[in-house]
Amino acid sequence: MDNRPIGFFDSGLGGLTCISPLMKALPKERIIYFGDTARTPYGSKAPSTIRMFSAQIADFLVQSNVKMIVIACNTVSATCLNELRVRFPGLPIIGIIQPAAQAVAESCGKGNRIGIIGTKVTIKSRAYENLIHELNPELSIHAISCPTFVPLIEEGIIENEIMDLSIQYYLDHFIKYHKIDTLILGCTHYPLIRDNIEKLYPQLRIINPSKEIVKSIRKELESRDLLAEEPDCENTFYASDLSENFVNMINRIFEISEFRVAFKNFDLDTYK
Repeated sequence: MDNRPIGFFDSGLGGLTCISPLMKALPKERIIYFGDTARTPYGSKAPSTIRMFSAQIADFLVQSNVKMIVIACNTVSATCLNELRVRFPGLPIIGIIQPAAQAVAESCGKGNRIGIIGTKVTIKSRAYENLIHELNPELSIHAISCPTFVPLIEEGIIENEIMDLSIQYYLDHFIKYHKIDTLILGCTHYPLIRDNIEKLYPQLRIINPSKEIVKSIRKELESRDLLAEEPDCENTFYASDLSENFVNMINRIFEISEFRVAFKNFDLDTYK
């Protein structure tokens, strides 16, 4: 048993969508979350910049004595997972792409038409396609980047016509042309607009990596005997820009009254 917290990080607030499923599945676990809200979005940045930011945040989480790091960001998982594992040998580090790819490969067949939406970096990396095809090479997969989604979500522009129009701009032709029936939300921000997508395209089956990753977290904790027995710390949410949007999104995603929570601003000057 190990009562140390699990470290999560994301380019902003999207990775928060992983926390509620984790707390429901493993209620004794406590987390330290880092959202790099001052430097979001990552999806349009150079891979070298993403690697630098990710190493800085991972260093902070390791210094905070976490027992595991969960990369709650598709862009970082697509570009930095192996490098971070080399940087911190012996520390379990889980990316968000593998669990979702496995879920698709196991549940879909030759007749399915799979779509992936994500940031420019994630889509360009072809990380989802490569992993899915390794497990199930006969699947038909198509991908499209949707770069305006993350900035809109970070600003809380979700339940309105602007978001719906943005979704339709990217997905109307994509879904119709490729006859998509299964859609992977290839960014942890995107579960926050799942209701919008389902309203516009009710025929789609949605794959949410933010939920799929919880299975991998549990499996890794169990295999290493790291499950918490008596949690002795509160859940702490760090942000490089502790904005009202960040706190409001935490309230939106899950009922924080059920958990002990602390919000802390992280000074980016400490990175220098």
